[in-house]
Amino acid sequence: MTTLTALTSLTRLTFRKPSTSRGRRGAVVLAGLVLAAGLAACSSSSTPSASSAGNAAPAEPAAAQDKAQAQENLKQNAGGAAVAPQGAPNQGKPAQLPAVQRSIVYTGSMRVRVDDVNAAAGRLVGMAAGAGGFIGGDQRQIDSGKSTATLILRIPADKFASTLDEISRVGKEQSRQVSTQDVTANVVDLAARIQAQQASVDRVRALLAKAQTIAEITSVEGELSRREADLESLKGQQRSLDDLTALSTISVTLLGPDAAAPAAAKKAETGFLAGLKAGWKAFAASVRVVLTVLGAVLPFVVVLGVPLWLVFWWLRRRTRAAALRSATATAAATPKAGTEG
Repeated sequence: MTTLTALTSLTRLTFRKPSTSRGRRGAVVLAGLVLAAGLAACSSSSTPSASSAGNAAPAEPAAAQDKAQAQENLKQNAGGAAVAPQGAPNQGKPAQLPAVQRSIVYTGSMRVRVDDVNAAAGRLVGMAAGAGGFIGGDQRQIDSGKSTATLILRIPADKFASTLDEISRVGKEQSRQVSTQDVTANVVDLAARIQAQQASVDRVRALLAKAQTIAEITSVEGELSRREADLESLKGQQRSLDDLTALSTISVTLLGPDAAAPAAAKKAETGFLAGLKAGWKAFAASVRVVLTVLGAVLPFVVVLGVPLWLVFWWLRRRTRAAALRSATATAAATPKAGTEG
């Protein structure tokens, strides 16, 4: 604005009435030059402001872009910690926690019919050793075509499924049952309890080192023994859980060509008829028990009871005969005494 004001004043001075025509032409030329210089000055003065405006214009879209990027990161990381936008420091924000490793106990059972039970059992033994496990139990009943065998395989958990498939190819698979149990909570709880119990044992040991009298030493040693026993018990439970999670258990029953399959467990019956049937079975069982007792007692009754009854009968008869003779003698003596009187 200051430049324009100066140019206006200069133009007014230029266009004052000159004294001659030559002066008029010179004034016109001079005025043109002044106007051109003024326009150039205005253009140069307005260029920085336009440039600054052009630089400031993208500021708002850039901020909006950063905000949209942050929202997108929050959506993508809804389950964990938020990820900071690129170029922004990630200070004061929680780090994403590592996933907890699950502790799973795998248990399976299979029944397979094979042509040769011994040969199939040998294959299972080699299969367990090849997988890095061992045989936990082996029971065989050899009877040609009716042979049966039951083997318990302890296999690493990561080879549980593949081992089941290999066992099914030993013969003709007839049944398969697989179960899993998540013991992660038990493992974590045991680890925390062992840590707390270990700290307790360490404190008691420190007290034992400071004990001075025999009474104090005896008391602290008794408490230390009790806490160490509890600690060993917890460690034993932890070792058992580690064994179950590290090694899966597969029970395999091998049946020969003519061996009968085990009978399936019957479902428990309920209702009035089921109760009546159970009551009748109980009554029949009671009658059988009574008859069994009578049959067991009868030989003793025959062998011992009959002679005892005969002895009792003879003694009773003899007693009656003696009493009869005594009464007869008394009756005979009584009239003779009356005659003498």
